[in-house]
Amino acid sequence: MINLWDPQATSLGLVLLTAFLLGVIHGVTPDEHTWPITFSYAIGGYSTRRGLRAGLIFSLAFTFQRALASELAYLGFARIFVGNPALGYAVYIVVGGVMAWAGWSIAHGKALPFYHPPVRERWNDPRPWMPAVHGFIAGWGFGAFAIIIYTVLAPAMPTAAWGWVPGAFFGLGTTVVQAGAGAGFGYWLARRKKIVDPELIRRIGLRTASRTLELGGLAFVGAGIFGLFFPSLAARGIDTGLRIHNLHTIGLPFILVVGVVLGIGLTSLRRALREALAAPPTSLPKL
Repeated sequence: MINLWDPQATSLGLVLLTAFLLGVIHGVTPDEHTWPITFSYAIGGYSTRRGLRAGLIFSLAFTFQRALASELAYLGFARIFVGNPALGYAVYIVVGGVMAWAGWSIAHGKALPFYHPPVRERWNDPRPWMPAVHGFIAGWGFGAFAIIIYTVLAPAMPTAAWGWVPGAFFGLGTTVVQAGAGAGFGYWLARRKKIVDPELIRRIGLRTASRTLELGGLAFVGAGIFGLFFPSLAARGIDTGLRIHNLHTIGLPFILVVGVVLGIGLTSLRRALREALAAPPTSLPKL
């Protein structure tokens, strides 16, 4: 039996299977390092194909980072990640800043917010490299899954040539779920084309992505600053009694993912769709 709550590195095959299954759980459960970003870029893709592409690009970049960190852990650098909560809060700030910047560029068609601020929206589709950058940065976030990979599974590899493999298998498990989720979000929005104009649905998707990335990014920055200045408060959580990683406590990470995806993302999407259906066919939603 494989104990995903307290895994044991008894054989190479078991280690790799454990890493992959942990990645699947990581992709399914509410995780602040994956779901807000996947949702934003998938909705911003406004189609099944673009949503799938966004989920794949983000997750594969995340996989590359986890493979790299896994190799570093095998080489004895796990102490950089383990027992250093300040690193996680710093990642929040960096991820949040990149999210806000991406949301601005989608809405206004400008790479930098201080360069000739536009007087109206100039919608740009998200560039493919945006979720890639997000995936690599977000991968440095630290949690229960990372502890298992870096302190149990990676050190169990036979040689340094295998040190990166547990992280890669973990990332691939996450990729399977996140790519499917991206396609699902994109498919759901694309189906609304039967109700409203395709160009309008594109603007709705981009508006939702922009709003989620901008406001969600500010929430991440705020959470990171709060965690750096008040680490004991930020680390508190309510024990749910569930022996499932990411669901065993309700704390700052859970609040972030629920707040960004449900509180900002889905609320903005529902509002945009409602306004689109109530407006004349030629009207466009305002940001």
